[in-house]
Order: sequence, then C-alpha cells, then structure tokens
Amino acid sequence: MDSLPAPSHLSPSALSFLDGKFHTKDALCEASTLVTELQTQCSELDRSLNESTRRLGEGLSAYTSFSGDVNNRLSALASTCSSNAVPDGGRGEEGDGKGFREELAALAKEVARLENVRVYAETALKLNTLIGDIEDAVSNTMNKHLRKPSSQNSEELRLVAINMLKTTEGLLTSITKTQPQWKRLLSAADHRVDRALAILRPQAIADHQALLASLGWPPPLSSLASANQGLNPLLRMQADVRLKYSGNFLALCNLQELQRQRKCRQLEGHDREVALRQPLWVIEELANPLSLASQRHFSKWIDKPEFIFTLVYKITSDYVDSMDEMLQPLIDEAKVVGYSCREEWISAMVTSLSTYLAKEIFPSYISQLEEESVTGIQSSARISWLHLIDLMIAFDKRIKSLVERSGILLFSDDNGMLQRISSLSVFCDRPDWLDLWAEIELGDALDKLKPDIEDENNWRKKVEAAVLSSCTDDLKSPLISSAFLCHLSAVIERCRSLPSVTLRSKFLRLAGVPIIRKFFDSILVRCQEAEGLTALADDDAVIKVAVSNNAAHYFESALREWSEDVFFLEMDLDLDDKAELPSNADRNGEVLSKSSGRVILDDEIKKLEDFRTEWVERISLVILRGFDARSRDYIKNKRQWQKVEEGWTVSKTLIDALDYLQSKMSVVEEALNSRDFVGVWRSLATGIDQLIFNGILISSVKFHNGGVERFSSDIGVLFGVFGAWCLRPEGFFPKSSEGLKLLKLNENRVQECLAGGKRWLKENGIRHLTVTEAEKVVKNRVFSS
Repeated sequence: MDSLPAPSHLSPSALSFLDGKFHTKDALCEASTLVTELQTQCSELDRSLNESTRRLGEGLSAYTSFSGDVNNRLSALASTCSSNAVPDGGRGEEGDGKGFREELAALAKEVARLENVRVYAETALKLNTLIGDIEDAVSNTMNKHLRKPSSQNSEELRLVAINMLKTTEGLLTSITKTQPQWKRLLSAADHRVDRALAILRPQAIADHQALLASLGWPPPLSSLASANQGLNPLLRMQADVRLKYSGNFLALCNLQELQRQRKCRQLEGHDREVALRQPLWVIEELANPLSLASQRHFSKWIDKPEFIFTLVYKITSDYVDSMDEMLQPLIDEAKVVGYSCREEWISAMVTSLSTYLAKEIFPSYISQLEEESVTGIQSSARISWLHLIDLMIAFDKRIKSLVERSGILLFSDDNGMLQRISSLSVFCDRPDWLDLWAEIELGDALDKLKPDIEDENNWRKKVEAAVLSSCTDDLKSPLISSAFLCHLSAVIERCRSLPSVTLRSKFLRLAGVPIIRKFFDSILVRCQEAEGLTALADDDAVIKVAVSNNAAHYFESALREWSEDVFFLEMDLDLDDKAELPSNADRNGEVLSKSSGRVILDDEIKKLEDFRTEWVERISLVILRGFDARSRDYIKNKRQWQKVEEGWTVSKTLIDALDYLQSKMSVVEEALNSRDFVGVWRSLATGIDQLIFNGILISSVKFHNGGVERFSSDIGVLFGVFGAWCLRPEGFFPKSSEGLKLLKLNENRVQECLAGGKRWLKENGIRHLTVTEAEKVVKNRVFSS
C-alpha cells in the first residue's frame, strides 16, 4: 500500500476527512478497512460511469435507426406525391383529387408528429448528455477531494459543473415555456440535477468553510475593538489568497443563484416570494461561526439579557462596514438578484439572536411564569419578561438605524425585511407567546391604572391645556382620561415595533382595546352610580355625569386623531379574522358586527360617541322634567290667557320654572364641555317647545288680546334665557314661535288662514305646523267685539 503524501500537500478537505477518521491512534488499525471501502466506492462509481456510457451508446444507436426510418418515410412520401399529382383543371378526376387531398393532409399530420418526435428525441439526448457531463464533473470533484493533494483542480471542476448546470437550466426553462406538455422529461431531468446539486452544494460549502478556517475566521471576540482595522481576517488577506477567496465566494453565489432560478421555474404560478427568499449562503458562513462563539457567553447571561444584546450589536456594527465595502462588489459581480451584503449580514446576526432567544431565554421565562401560576406566589417573572421586551425593542431600533445608515429606507409594509432584522420576529412563529406578552402588558397597565381610577382627585382636576390638534375647544377633561391615554399610548408604541401588520393588529386587540373598554366601564359605572343615588336631581350628580362625559369626549377625540395615522390605517380588518378573535366579543359575549368598522379603533370610538349622546339626552331629560314639574300650574291655568296681569312682565307661575332652568343650565354649562353643552340646551329647547305647544297652544285654551300679549311676554323671557347660547333662540322653538305668530293675526287674517290651508301657511312662513295644528291654534283665538 502506497504511503500518503506530506500533510502540506493535502487539500483541506482531505485533511479534514483523515482527521475525522483517524482521531485516535487506535483508529489506525482500521486503515486497511477504510482503504477497502474507498476502493469499493471508487469501483462502484467507475461501474456507474461505464453503465452511463453504455446507455448513451445504445441511445445513439436507437436514434440513428430512428433517423433512418424517418428518412425512408419521407422518401416514400416524396415518391407518392410525384406519382399521384393531379393536373390543374382536371374536372373529370374530381373524386380522385379529393381522396388525394385527404391522404395528403393525413401525411402532413404524420410528418408533423414525426417532427415532434425528432425534436423530443434530440432534446432528450441533449439533456442526457448535459446531465451526464454534470454527473461526471460532480463525481470527479468528489474523487479529487479524496485523491489529489491540491484543491485547485477540484474548484475548477466545480466551476465546470456550475456552468453546465446553468446551460442545463437554460434548456429546461426553454422547454417549460415552449413545450410545457413534456412534464415527464422535465421531471426526470430535474430529479437527476437535484441529485447532483445535493452532492455539489455541501462540497462547495465545506470548501468555503475550510477556506475561512484557514484565513483565521472567526476572529476572537476580544478583537472586536479592532474589527475594522488590522485584526479582521478579511482585511488581512494577501493578493493570491484574496483571489482564491473571491473565486470561492463567486462560485457559491453562482450556485445559490442557480438554485433560485430553478425554484423560480418550478414554482411558476404559485406564491414564490416565501420560497425563493433565502439567506445568502456566503454571509451565513461568516455569521454562523461568530454566533456560535458568542453563544458560549450567552449561557452565562440568562439572567442578564442586556449583555447578550450588547454583544450581538457590537459584533454586528463592528463588521458591517467592512463586509459591505469588501463583499458587496463580489455579490454584484455574481449577479445575485435582490441581495444587499449589509442587510444580509445584519439579518444573519439578528436571526441567530432570535433563534437563541426562542430556544433558551423565552422557555426559561415561561417556565418561571408557569411556576408562579401553580404556586400562586408572585415572583419577578413578569417584570423580567417586560424588561426583556424593552431590551428587544431598543435593540431593534438600533439595528434599524444601522440598516438605514447606508441610505436604505425601511417601510412598515415591507414585512419580509422587517422580520429579518427584528428580534421580535420570534413572535411570528409563536403566536401563543404574543398572547402571553399581551396578557402581561395588559395586566401591568391595569395594575398601574387602578390607583388612578380610585383617586377622586383625578376625576376632579382637569387636564392642563387639554386641547387636541383636531379640537380647538376646551373639553374640560379630568386627569383620569389623560392617565388612560398615557398607558394606551405606551402599549401602542410597543406594538409599533412588531415586524408584521398582522401581529400589530392582534397585539393591539389583545392589549390595547381592553384598556379602552376599561376606561368605558369606569365612566359608565360613575354615571350609573350618580343616576342611581339621586336620579340626577342634585347638582353633584349632574356634575359627576358631566365630568364623565368630558372624559369620554376627550378620549374619543384622541382616538379619532390616532386612527388617521398610517399605523392604524394599515390595520384594515379582514372580516374572517375579526370573527375569529375573541376580543371582538362585547360584554354579552356577542361577536361584533362584521360591518362595524374600517379601522381597529372604530368600534370603540362608536361606543364612546353613543355614550356621550345617551348621557347628554339624560341630562336634558332630567332638567326638562324639573321644568315641567315647576311649570305645571302655569300650563294648567287656562283662565290666565283671558286678561293681562298688571305690573308683571312674566307670569308669576312661570318664574319658579325659569329660575330652576337658569340655575340648572348654569351648573351644566360650568361642568360640561362646550360641544356637549350645545347638545344639552338644544335638546332641552326642543322638549320645552313641545311642552308649551301641546300644553297651551293646541289645548282647549281661549286667547283674548290680553292673553296673547301675556303669552308673548312669557315666551320672550324664555327666549332670553336661551339667548345666552345663541343669536336667534326662537329658531329652536319653532312650534311655539309660529303658534305665537298665528295668535297675533287679526280676525280677517285668521279667516284667510282657515281658508288657505297648506298653501297659505307656506306663503306666510309657517313651516313647522301642519294644517290641523294651525287650525287648532287660530280657533283658540277670541276677538273682542
């Protein structure tokens, strides 16, 4: 048996192979067995090569025979055409001519079929030759690894194999476009090419790893401070080594681009983006050794995750510029489509961090949380979880700025890129962890809000300068609304860091929407308590409801502003997803309507709006009932309209009601925000208008001249009360105003009104009374003789 050459003459792959087989002295005893195995494998490969050569010869012989048969058929066709030609204008032989044309069409069809068979055979033979050459090149590459001391020939053979693979792929792409029905031929060719690639790719990666190891990669972590200077192995390469590294780099890039093109062809007509986007192999081989070296330190820092993030960011930032400067030209030269060296390096380091977090850190924290839930003893697990999330968010912001430093702009809709450079992408694969985070985040926010809700000062004191950009009025909002918005804003800010719109939408529904509903429940309970104790009869109860209304209005205005942000507009709801999310159930367990909103906050804004409308109506109704009770004698006294009350500008029985009205409205005006106060006095004006019209004007009352003057004076004083809030108060008492207008008509005009009907009313500006109502009013008018 021949002795092995000197170790310096062996290729790195051969040395690695021998080191793996003979790692101890005892293994040397098995050398003869190993030699026998290798010789057996070589014999099998040679036998396979001979078999392929034999099959190729048989194929060529069959093709020669087939070509001769086609030639004979074409010769017979030519002789048939010349012997059976029909002269022009041969009407007597019309029947023979028709039969000839049919035979000629059949022959043409047969010729076309034979042409297709010929093209198919030539293509199959060409593919067989190309793939056979590829298999030979791959086989020779394997043999060179084991038999030759230099890897130079091995790299040349690999380049030959890659070039032939490109030629084969071009042919297969052409067949896919021009002859898609040749599916079996394509499948057989792809199967053989895939087998060759399954051998070629590991070899290429192993050679690249061996080359990096010979260069001294990865550098020791202690050299991070000088990563961009003399201690970076990539910057210390000599010219010949740099040339060798560049060739190896380009070969691996070409191999990956070739595989991408194959996938692109094979997935034609499907969603290809997910399958086609893979990390750049050459960058992965640089990042993985550094990540493995770092993880030896990570295990010591389970309880100090800030050290982990600091180290990963340090490695990423120290090498990113040198990677970009040196390797991006090579990537461009390899024509690898859609890849940036800077992005790939950052993505590789972040992905390794995310993988470690998912395998080691999060399971550790979850086990602590499970232990806490079993024992019932409060621990620091939730605090540690939130601290870890804070570190991840801060890390992602620094990484994003590192990417954008080169001028690359990241957009929120580029979910693929955001996921590759975000440590929070761990939640993409583990939605149950996102649910847990949302639960912890919500619990933390509600715990902090509980003392704020119970502190009455937060309900009495107003927010200073509580003016939103969308609202110029002072909403008189209490501090509690600002406290809720502060915590909700914090949840939304943390939600923004998630790398997917779907995750953001889900997290906001699980952690943000419940905070809004907690606020809604708080103001609703206070209003119900005030109503239940005194039915809003006393001023304190009215003020309590007004303050809750102010808080709801301020909160609603803030949500409306936020909902116009692009962040929320991206979360247009998918109706199927809405039905599945449990957070869409209302308090009665009913699923919200699918047509309830375009933006995630629309449902909550609608609830707050309905709440304000409802309680504004209740305040108005309470004041109206009080006014009705105090004006009952005034309304029931039918004889007072037959005379004038001397010395009084307003009826005595109406004074108490007007005083009550002014007193209550001043309290409401002081406590309630200006926008909702408009709703209160307008609703109240409508109610009083109906009360006066139905109780006096169309009841069985007889108005003499003095009664009309008295009624006009009373209505004028009432209008004066509402004149503090509008310029034309009579416009908000349409029925009473028009009724008074009819009462002031003279006798002739009354007759015209009775005769003119609807047309007369319209011509005289009576637009809010029907003909029947107008007749009732004028019939109550009594004219003295």
